[in-house]
Amino acid sequence: MIPAKRIHTVEEYYFSKKLREVRGLVAAGKSIINLGIGSPDLQPPSVVVDALEASLHDETAHKYQSYQGIPELRNAIADFYLKNYNVSLNANEEVLPLMGSKEGIMHISMAYLDEGDEVLIANPSYPTYTSVTKLLGAVPKYYNLEASNDWLPNLEALEQHDLSKVKLMWVNYPHMPTGAKASKSFFEKLIIFAKKHQILIINDNPYSFILNDEPLSILALKGAKEVALELNSLSKSFNMAGWRTGMVMGKAEHIQHVLKVKSNMDSGMFYGIQKGAIKALESSTTWFTELNNIYKKRRELVWEIAEKLHCTFDTETSGMFVWAKLPATNTLTSEAFIDKLLYEKDVFITPGSIFGTQGEGYIRFSLCVSEEKIKEVIKRITAA
Repeated sequence: MIPAKRIHTVEEYYFSKKLREVRGLVAAGKSIINLGIGSPDLQPPSVVVDALEASLHDETAHKYQSYQGIPELRNAIADFYLKNYNVSLNANEEVLPLMGSKEGIMHISMAYLDEGDEVLIANPSYPTYTSVTKLLGAVPKYYNLEASNDWLPNLEALEQHDLSKVKLMWVNYPHMPTGAKASKSFFEKLIIFAKKHQILIINDNPYSFILNDEPLSILALKGAKEVALELNSLSKSFNMAGWRTGMVMGKAEHIQHVLKVKSNMDSGMFYGIQKGAIKALESSTTWFTELNNIYKKRRELVWEIAEKLHCTFDTETSGMFVWAKLPATNTLTSEAFIDKLLYEKDVFITPGSIFGTQGEGYIRFSLCVSEEKIKEVIKRITAA
């Protein structure tokens, strides 16, 4: 049987392939320490697990659920946004729970993109933006991010290009993989840019509470709802990556378009997960303080690894990664550099090149590893 032509527009996800290789090394007896994946190793709040367990005997627990999520979850999301971002949302019309924000990337793209439409995608950025765009027959239109511009889009340079076919623009702040943060003034300019060119902005915002004292939503800016959607997730903020719980927020009209796609793709989020998500969203700020205290200690140790590898890095970034520039004396590509560490030191780190050509010459460390393991990495790297 011949697969659809769209399959040939994408490759298997890098981590899907690379982790198979890493598992092969582990099976062969290697003790690999994985500093590549941003999958939280810490537990979610205990009340979250308790809520899931308690819900299992509810009368509706094992039935199909609403495509829009239970009202209590939508209300919890709206309350969370008001409390933490100062964003007012209509829980019934402007909030849509998702089975992880990754599915939202597909649903939004399916709702808005026709074959041949163009999509502005940052370089470097999350590879899924490109993959989904290509799978739908749309055209990625990359805009380069530079360290010299704090990894923010140069909107003036973008305006020199033909944007008449652009329908969507993906932004992601705090940024993955670099950890760069956006300001209110930048979002204000971005909103003006979007209105001028009739482009729907999607801010993918799962990292705003990790090592960041000033969480910011694009929806907090005046006029944003007219031209922007925001994706968010419980995966990073509450250590619930495997629960697959996210959300998209924005103007009712935009949400309705996304719901039209989503309602044909699934049959609603599992009830117990929704009940657990509600408890997570009701957490006090103490939760984030305690979580970030752990990440701060880990980050300091990862900085030590980067220094021992003669890399440079920015200490003012957010998120659960450290983005480091390889030394000027290095002659290897970022993939060759991390492979050398993998096979000589039994340490896996992500090469920056998988996020785009602008990521070449960089590597990315994850903070989702215990202090003990990070210290072991330091020993391995410094050993002769």
